[in-house]
Amino acid sequence: MIKVGLTGGIASGKSLVAALFKRLGATVVDADIIAREVVEPHTAGWQKVVAKFGPTILAPDGTIDRAKLGSIVFSDQQSRDALNDILHPYILDKIREQITEIAEKDPQAMIVVDVPLLIECGLQHEFDAVIVVWSPIELQRKRLMERDGLSAGEAQQRIDAQMPLDQKRASANFVIENDADQEKTEAQVRDIFLRLRATGKGRSEKPE
Repeated sequence: MIKVGLTGGIASGKSLVAALFKRLGATVVDADIIAREVVEPHTAGWQKVVAKFGPTILAPDGTIDRAKLGSIVFSDQQSRDALNDILHPYILDKIREQITEIAEKDPQAMIVVDVPLLIECGLQHEFDAVIVVWSPIELQRKRLMERDGLSAGEAQQRIDAQMPLDQKRASANFVIENDADQEKTEAQVRDIFLRLRATGKGRSEKPE
């Protein structure tokens, strides 16, 4: 089994890179999907989030309105930290559970775990290799505005709420530059996939 941590910044292209790894044969664990699962109505995570932020963050069907919650946590560091403190233990337990299940079924699997806050949470040492997906800030901002309908200021606020990508690069074994040239991105993913398959691990690589 090869465990690969995939991270980057908001709208840097992690989902694209994860999909490319999956196409090559890797198994992908997506922390964003897990993050949605752990706050499904009436779960322990949902109860704690609602208790902290109040019922105004709920949609009519009882689910958490991500836009409402996002407007709170992206504008206030303490609120963001409180949300992370609530959810991260549930998310990490689920990630580890899924990794164990995959490894039991396929001991030779390459498992790519897409975790936005991997480095901020100090999880890099749980993986054989860490990949950071890098994009220019102006491209991140443009993608956010188009994808989420945000203003330039709102998009920048979300970017500023995360660790700078240039800082994340220091913890990476591999950096994928996703600067809008998809063929270039695909070539980088394929190269890293083959190198990891050839070595069976990534820690022999120095952070780039």
